[in-house]
Amino acid sequence: MTDPVPRHSLFRSGYSEVNGLNMYYEIYGKGKPLVLLHGGGSTIQTTFGKVIPLFAENRMVIAVELQAHGRTGDRDTGVTFEQDADDAAALLRNLGIHNADFFGFSNGGTTVLHIAIRHPQLVHKMVLGSALTNRRGVPTWFWEFMNSARLERMPEPLQLAYRSVAQDPAGLQVMHDKDAARMVNFKDIPDEKIATVKVPALIIIGDRDVITPEHGLEQNRLLEHSSLAIIPGGHGDYIGEITTLKPDFRESDLAVPLIEKFLDGR
Repeated sequence: MTDPVPRHSLFRSGYSEVNGLNMYYEIYGKGKPLVLLHGGGSTIQTTFGKVIPLFAENRMVIAVELQAHGRTGDRDTGVTFEQDADDAAALLRNLGIHNADFFGFSNGGTTVLHIAIRHPQLVHKMVLGSALTNRRGVPTWFWEFMNSARLERMPEPLQLAYRSVAQDPAGLQVMHDKDAARMVNFKDIPDEKIATVKVPALIIIGDRDVITPEHGLEQNRLLEHSSLAIIPGGHGDYIGEITTLKPDFRESDLAVPLIEKFLDGR
């Protein structure tokens, strides 16, 4: 079971009706809004539990759980990045947020890019953490793994975290199957659509990430106002994602200062 994020003195959580979906969110701190979108199979805490307290020292952090994940409800449809983008945009409108910075990790990073394409007025700056935009951006073995994905192969910390917060723990299988199907059927984001995004972007990839460094360079070349950081570590080490945590974990190893420097810069 994942450790809960320490509650900020300015903390609230709730649900909002979004496109027929009961969507869960948490808000920490105050200041310029930073929206966090988690990875596949994850919750707010499993992806961002280690970094939320740090970001919330100087910002209003809005963390979201997307369709079928964690405490958020589901629809009788598959999950898509486009729908997740529209859902997150609708939630922000419900919360009265008209412009924000975004940080998405893994699937959440792909969703953030779709938000920038579909709802450009919402995005001030964006951080794409280990985001996939093209099938060639991961090794061949990744697609072979996804084609044979089974719930029992899902990392145990993610399974435990889902069961600890979901209203219906049996939904774990549904979430797993929908996420797996989304990746098996992953469609490239056309280069010309990516190139339409003009907001400042920071692309972060671990040097031992499932996302290849070459893919980060591709994204960097397509996004006109982007910077690329390749950081030592695997998929999510740089934010302390739960499946990466080791006994020698140190907060000083997190990429929060790098991200904050980008977000706060002019």
